[in-house]
Amino acid sequence: MSSKKKPIEESDKLTRIAIVNTDKCKPKRCRQECKKSCPVVRMGKLCIEVTPGDKIASISEELCIGCGICVKKCPFEAITIINLPSNLEKDTTHRYSQNSFKLHRLPIPRPGEVLGLVGTNGIGKSTALKILAGKQKPNLGRYSSPPDWNEILQHFRGSELQNYFTKILEDDLKALIKPQYVDQIPKAVKGTVQQLLDKKNEKDNQNEMCQMLELDKIRGRGIEQLSGGELQRFACAMVCIQAGDIFMFDEPSSYLDVKQRLKAAVTIRSLIAPDKFIIVVEHDLSVLDYLSDFICCLYGVPGAYGVVTMPFSVREGINIFLDGFVPTENLRFREESLVFKVAESAAEEEIKRMNHYEYPAMSKTMGEFKLEVVQGQFTDSEIIVLLGENGTGKTTFIRLLAGAIPPDEGSADLPSLNISYKPQKISPKSQGLVRQLLHEKIRDAYQHPQFVTDVMRPLKIDDIMDQEVQNLSGGELQRVALALCLGKPADVYLIDEPSAYLDSEQRLVAAKVIKRFILHAKKTGFVVEHDFIMATYLSDRVIVFEGSPSISTLANAPQNLLNGMNKFLSLLGITFRRDPNNFRPRINKNNSVKDCEQKRAGQYFFYEEP
Repeated sequence: MSSKKKPIEESDKLTRIAIVNTDKCKPKRCRQECKKSCPVVRMGKLCIEVTPGDKIASISEELCIGCGICVKKCPFEAITIINLPSNLEKDTTHRYSQNSFKLHRLPIPRPGEVLGLVGTNGIGKSTALKILAGKQKPNLGRYSSPPDWNEILQHFRGSELQNYFTKILEDDLKALIKPQYVDQIPKAVKGTVQQLLDKKNEKDNQNEMCQMLELDKIRGRGIEQLSGGELQRFACAMVCIQAGDIFMFDEPSSYLDVKQRLKAAVTIRSLIAPDKFIIVVEHDLSVLDYLSDFICCLYGVPGAYGVVTMPFSVREGINIFLDGFVPTENLRFREESLVFKVAESAAEEEIKRMNHYEYPAMSKTMGEFKLEVVQGQFTDSEIIVLLGENGTGKTTFIRLLAGAIPPDEGSADLPSLNISYKPQKISPKSQGLVRQLLHEKIRDAYQHPQFVTDVMRPLKIDDIMDQEVQNLSGGELQRVALALCLGKPADVYLIDEPSAYLDSEQRLVAAKVIKRFILHAKKTGFVVEHDFIMATYLSDRVIVFEGSPSISTLANAPQNLLNGMNKFLSLLGITFRRDPNNFRPRINKNNSVKDCEQKRAGQYFFYEEP
C-alpha cells in the first residue's frame, strides 16, 4: 500500500537563522563575495551589509531567502544558514546579538532533585546555566530591545520557570556555580586551600566535605601548586560548603579518576534537600547516569543554535541523546545512533599468526613512589587499556615503554619499537596555523585518503585547519593532538586520556577513530582512560594497576576485558550493568538490589552477551 504524503509548504513550517562566525569573518581580507553574490542584494534590498566600520558582515534573516549562495562563496567559510522548525520561534529564550548563537527553551529544575544536562560543546549548556543562576537576563531573542522582567515572567507563565524566576528576582534564591575551566582558578585567586575554604565556610561542613573529596592532605598547599584533579575537587568543595539554594556543577568529573568521579557524585548528591535546586552538566555518561534524577538533552548546531528538550527519566534521556532521536517531538537531530556493542576480539588462531611482543618485569622508583611492572606481552591489532586511580603509575608505565625514562635495573630488554605518544597534558608551543603544524609534523599522513577518511574527517580537523594553534579550545587541541599522534608512523601508539575536554559525542567518535585506526594499521594501542564507557568500548585487554597511589603500586600483566574489569571494579567496590538497548555500561547505585546481587556473585562487571 502506498500512501501519498501532502507536501509541506517550506515557508509555513520553517524559520531561518543566519550565523556569521566572528572568528572567521574578515571583511578586510576578502572581496565581500557574500554581498556581491546575494540575489536579494542584486534586487536592491539590504540583505547582506558590510560597512567599513563593522568587524563582520550582517545578514538580515527577514530578507534572506535561504539560497545558500553566500555560504558557498565565502572564502573563510564564516556563514551558516539554518532552517528551523517554526514552532521554535516562539520558544526563543536568548540571543546574544544579530547573526549569533540562539538558545530555545530552558531546562526546568525541580527542588529536591538533581537535573542533568547532556549535549555537545557549543550547544548552550553554559548559557542555560547562566540564565538559571540569574547571572544573564534572558532577552527572548530581542537583543536590540531587551524585554523587562514583567514581560519575561509573562513569557514563562504557566510553567515552573515562572515561580523559579520570581524567586530569583525577589532575591530568595542564591546561586553558586562550579566553573567549567578549573585550570583557570589559580589566575583568579591566591592563597592556600585552607585559607580559601575558611573564607567561604558558611555551613560548618568543611571537614566532612574535605574528607569526602580527599582534600585533607593538601589543605596547607598553595592554590598554584595543585594538579588538575586537586583543583577540580577543591572547586567542588568550595560550592558545597556555601549556603546556597541553587548549586550548579559544570563538568565536575574532568581530571578525576573513576573512584574520585564517584566520590564527587556522592558529594554532590549529599546536597539534596527539599528546597534546593541542583543542576549538573556532565560528559561522562556513566557518571551523569549515577548523579541525576532526571535529564534534559540539548540538540542543535554547535555555535549556531541549541534546543532544550523536556525533562526525561535518566535512562530515557541518555538513550535519546545516544539515539539522536527525540520521540516526543518526532525529531531526528543526529544521522546515526551511537551503540556500544563491543566488537569481538580477534580469534585465537589469528592472534597466533600476528606479531608477539614481550616486555620484561621492571620497576621504577621516583622519589617516594615505586612502581613494579609484571612481565607481559601484546600483539598487533589490539588495544590495551590501563585502568587505575590517579597516582598509580599509568603514565610512568607508558613512559617506560616509550623509553622516555629508564627502568631501575639498568636497561631492561624492552622490545625496540617505534613509539608515538600523546601526552596527558597538551601545551601548544606552535605559533602558526593548525594546517602548518600538521604539514610540519605528519606531512605524508594528513593528506593520505585513508587517513583522511579514518581520522581527519571524523575528528572534524577540517573545521579548524585555518585557526591559530594558540587560539584553540581544549577540545580542539585534544582532537589535533590525537590526529598528530595517529599520523606519526609507529609500531605502538601510547595515548594518555584521549577523552579530556571532549564532549560525550566527540568521546565516542574519538574512541571509534582510535579503534578503527589500530585495527586497519595492524598496530598496538595502549590507552589510559577514566571515562568508563570509552574504556570498555576501546579495550581488547586491560592492565590493572593496584596498590597505594603515590606510594607503591603494581602493574599487572594484561588480561581479558571481563576479568580485568572485574578485578578493577572489585578494588573500587563498584558494580556495573549493561543497558539492554544500546549496551552502554551503567553504574549500579550503592547497596541497591542489583549491586548486592552482583557483589555476592563476584560479578562486578556484568558482561551480558547481547
